[in-house]
Amino acid sequence: MATHRHLLILALVLVPFAAFQAPAAHAATTWGDYARNPQHTAISTVASQSLAQIVWQTPVDLDPQYVGDDLLIHYGSPLVGPSNTILVPVKVGAADTFRIEAHNGGTGALLWQFTSDYTLPAHDWTPSYGPTLTPQGTLYMAGAGGTVFVTSQVDQTGPHTPARLAFYGLSNWNASPVNYNSDIQICTPLTSDAAGNVYFMFRAGGANPLGITGGIARIGADGSGAWVTSDAASGNTSTTPLMNCAPALSNDGSTVYVVVRQTSTSKGYLVALSSTTLATQHVVTLIDPKSGLAASCNNDGTASPMVAPDGHVYFGVLENPFGDNADRGWLLHFDASLSPAGVPGEFGWDDTPSLVPASAVPGYHGSSSYLLMTKYNFYADTGGDGVNRIAVLDPFATPQMDNYTSAAVMQEVLTIAGVTPDSEFLGSFPNAVREWCINSAVVDTFTRSVLAGSEDGRLYRWDLTSNTFTESITLTQGIGEAYTPTLIAQDGRVYAINDATLFAVGLPFTGVSAPGPSAAIEFAFAPAQPNPASGSSRFRFTLPAAGRVQLDVFDPGGRRIATLLDGELPAGERHATWGGRDDQGRPAAAGLYFARLTWGGRTLTRRLVRVP
Repeated sequence: MATHRHLLILALVLVPFAAFQAPAAHAATTWGDYARNPQHTAISTVASQSLAQIVWQTPVDLDPQYVGDDLLIHYGSPLVGPSNTILVPVKVGAADTFRIEAHNGGTGALLWQFTSDYTLPAHDWTPSYGPTLTPQGTLYMAGAGGTVFVTSQVDQTGPHTPARLAFYGLSNWNASPVNYNSDIQICTPLTSDAAGNVYFMFRAGGANPLGITGGIARIGADGSGAWVTSDAASGNTSTTPLMNCAPALSNDGSTVYVVVRQTSTSKGYLVALSSTTLATQHVVTLIDPKSGLAASCNNDGTASPMVAPDGHVYFGVLENPFGDNADRGWLLHFDASLSPAGVPGEFGWDDTPSLVPASAVPGYHGSSSYLLMTKYNFYADTGGDGVNRIAVLDPFATPQMDNYTSAAVMQEVLTIAGVTPDSEFLGSFPNAVREWCINSAVVDTFTRSVLAGSEDGRLYRWDLTSNTFTESITLTQGIGEAYTPTLIAQDGRVYAINDATLFAVGLPFTGVSAPGPSAAIEFAFAPAQPNPASGSSRFRFTLPAAGRVQLDVFDPGGRRIATLLDGELPAGERHATWGGRDDQGRPAAAGLYFARLTWGGRTLTRRLVRVP
């Protein structure tokens, strides 16, 4: 690890306050960034609904470009506003042109749309178009020439006319828009911090009036702008921002983490910058832990830094030499100052790990306060056996040995393979299954589950208590495609992308998807379904107002068998699933049980019967 402390030349431009006024704060954003928050942990603040049906769907690409049977494009993450408005990035043209569509989360009705003048930088796989929604409810969208469009009226129906901001000064852009537009392109999703400041990286060749070259930009909540070049930030020459790599913020918001790479090779650097001045704090060269060579940072991936509650930083790279780890890459582990902090995970390619509180895995008895959920594919066509899995890993436990490379890697806590055979490889690999198609999977701590999409076209609920798939739903017939995120909206509905379409999955719309405090609904607890049950049982209940909810399963003797929910939930219709196991993951015996729901000092109980 190399730390660089040197003077930086910052191009700092202040936008007059009269040109842009930050909006007043209001109800919190539910899902505002790639992987939900500026730390990219992908933990939902809301319990997910049952995967009962596709409630509505909408295209995220109006002209998808298929390469044979594959769709090689990364789609930007939808965002969720305070009133459950779903903000969807949509590719309009064959090769370019993007717009944001705002949909009512309950019905899918289109509220408004805005087409940006943004153009993509040079690329192989089509990069993602990733806006950000600040905690204050302000939406920032990439525009042409490194500019961004801004609106704070995301829930308002009708035409929108967002303001434009430029990190190098809007007056400069206004004086020569053609020159800036042809040379500067935002190349990563935008990320916003708790105060409403926005960060992103951009490509630029210097052929613009200010001679700006590629780097990292900051637009303050007050409209002020700053930037630093990739070379200055990393202390290395001929570097450029890594495509699709969303900046991440430390938990206190003081540090922003970005990744840059050499322009002529894929050698990369993880960089820690001051979030206010963009001055460099730390730099580390990303190294393949097995070969000792510079790891590969590929522009076709979407791996972004994830910052854990202890400040540790996790980032996925490709192996070097390529194929040396069956195209799985490595998940690297650093402390806040970017010193190596542990062995790698055995998979890192095109994936941002999700944070799993240890309490969400009842069968875990280690000492770590958090675990990591990651894609765990083992590609049959690059040296693996085709048994593609997802996994929960312990980054602090005694390492285990990877059977393929003999490298020391993070300890597996849970793994589970996909279920759909992969006919392409069954002749040579009889256990091959379709690969997992995620770059960020949402973690639902309320139901102790993970929601993940597969290339078989299905969305799965992975129950972390039973280590089984307790629910799944078919979205499409399946397609080979670049990896996509999953998320949970304010009403608990689950969103997933497959074959250029965004699917809203959950319970039927009742007209009260996210009721306010005045909504006239009763505290109710529906009977378990099915009942009797030999597999999973689903519970539906309604909360008149937000509050702490606990749902437990007891045997006839009053002994608690399992805790299904224990935490704060918003008002509205909710659900939970019991997979028929106790909190230690052991199967519950056949017989009579009682589900007890507690909210606001009130308790409702339902009987259920388990059969062999």
